[in-house]
This record gives sequence, C-alpha cells and structure tokens, in this order.
Amino acid sequence: MTEDGDREEFGHNPVGHADIRAGMTVDDLARAYGDASIGARAVSEAVDVTAEMVGREDTTVFMGLAGAMVPAGMRTLVADLLRDGYVDALVTTGATLTHDAIEAIGGKHHHGREDHPERSAHEHDEQLREEGIDRIYDVYLPQEHFTAFESHLREEVFPALAGAETVGIQRLTAELGRANTAVNDREDIAAGPGIAAAAHHHDVPIYCPAIQDSVLGLQAWMYAQRSALTLDALADMDGLNDRAFAADRAGAFVVGGGVPKNFVLQTMLVVPGAYDYGVQLTMDPAETGGLSGASLDEARSWGKLEPDARNVSVYADATITLPLVVAAVRERLASGA
Repeated sequence: MTEDGDREEFGHNPVGHADIRAGMTVDDLARAYGDASIGARAVSEAVDVTAEMVGREDTTVFMGLAGAMVPAGMRTLVADLLRDGYVDALVTTGATLTHDAIEAIGGKHHHGREDHPERSAHEHDEQLREEGIDRIYDVYLPQEHFTAFESHLREEVFPALAGAETVGIQRLTAELGRANTAVNDREDIAAGPGIAAAAHHHDVPIYCPAIQDSVLGLQAWMYAQRSALTLDALADMDGLNDRAFAADRAGAFVVGGGVPKNFVLQTMLVVPGAYDYGVQLTMDPAETGGLSGASLDEARSWGKLEPDARNVSVYADATITLPLVVAAVRERLASGA
C-alpha cells in the first residue's frame, strides 16, 4: 500500500461537513461552505477572493454585469455596490440600463410564470403577446413601460447630447443616470433612481459596448435618424483602458458572460499588467469552448490574469450566488474578520 508521503498529488485534507445551525450569519454559512466541496467550496472561495479584492484600497475593481439581473430583482443590490464604493467601473448591457431606467421612472417588473398549466408554451406566450406583455422567464413586463421609457429618452436624455459632434457611450450612460434621478425625484417614485443614477452620482463610469443590442440602442439609432446624435463606440476604450493602465492592482468581478465579460477581461491585453483577482458567477458551461463559460484559468493563458492571481469561477444561477456572495463580503468587511 502506498504511504501518503509517497503521493505527489494527494494531501491529507479531509472534506468537512457543513455545520448548519439556526442563527448563522451569511458569512458563517459561506465559511461552512468552505469545509464542504464542489459548488459550495467555490462559493466560499468566491467570498474569500471578493472580500480581499474589494477590501484593498489599492485595487481597482471592474464589474461585468450581464443577464436579466434587474428584472430578477437584483437592481438595488447592484446600485448599492456602486454607491458604497465596491466597484470602480461597470461594464453592462443596454438591456440592464433599459430595465433599470424603466423602474427609475415608475415602471415595475411583475411576477409571472414560465409556463401555463392549461396551455402549451406556444399558447401561453401567444396570449401574453395579445395582452401586450413581454416575458423574461418568469417575469412579466407590460409593453407600455417601454413606451414610457422611449418618451423618457426622447424628452430627458437625448436632447442633452444632440449638440455634440460625437458622444461616447459612457457619456450617454452618465446622462441617463442624471435623467433617471431627475424624473425619480420629480415624480417622487419610491423605487429609487437605481444603477445608472448611482454610477453617475458616485463617479463610477458605465461602459456599454453592445448598446445596439437593446431597446436603449434601438431608440438611440431612431433618434439619430432625425437629430444630430452620433455615438462613438470606440471612445469608451480610452477611459476603460486608461483606468486599467493606472491601476496599482486590478480585480474583475463578472456576473454572467457575453460582451460585458469579454470587455472587462480584454482590457488587460493592451496594458502592461493583468488582473490580480478574478471572480465570475455564471451558468454557462466551460465545455462549449465559448467565452461566457470559460474559466478564469483559461483567461490566464491569454495574459488577462497574473500568473499568481487569485481567481474562482462559480457555475450556478447568479440570482442565487450574487446576493449570497455580496452579503457575506459586506458582513466580513464590516466585522474586520
């Protein structure tokens, strides 16, 4: 029988069994996860890495945000991260900003269902279409909210930008945050002005590299047909890359995949350094070879992460993992543990 001392790979490190008790804090739960393995261990490690990343004053944190996180109820969580200084730059989708603005001006996303017990999937969604309801998995959004959003853009946002020859997308997102706040305050809307507003008021730039792929982008294109509004997609590369170049240390906190993930990670291809920390929360599998599910270890092969970077990928629904990680990190930093 082989002695443990003769084994190169094996080390004596037994898997523990999570001790779950009444009265545990979220950070207690995250630490208990660390005694276990598989997904639980990954979540615990994500808390460890995120807490170190956001807790260091010399680390610039770049957040990538994709998916239906606002319709799913994560709007306040993300806005608070920006407001409280956890994030230095946000890369997201036009859809995120669209849904964020809809709530800022008084619209609501509503609980629905992904299917109907008495109808086929086709019949269910056809009924929603006839009733003017858009479905995002189990969330319903009345189409009149998009109409209100379009009016908001034409009346409150685009006119302030139309005088410039060209406008960077980050300038548009800042103007959107300003306008969302103005309407929110004027109409005394209880929901709060949200993500774009928090970023604008706390000097956190929002980059939206695929803005065309959204109602926000469609409306900007339509407005530009009759007014002097020109968006410069390359202009944002300056601000993002300059921020990465100036960072003493850098961290990537990526929720979901797609363009926001790649835009955050590729920034390190044009600066001398690379990310010292990386956390991604995704449901996309690595086996497809696509970027959305690619591990952060794979990103190291491209030079996007430092050789000794602390990184972890959590493969699970981000509407579950993001609140858990953020709550544990906030608690840990507040306690100084």
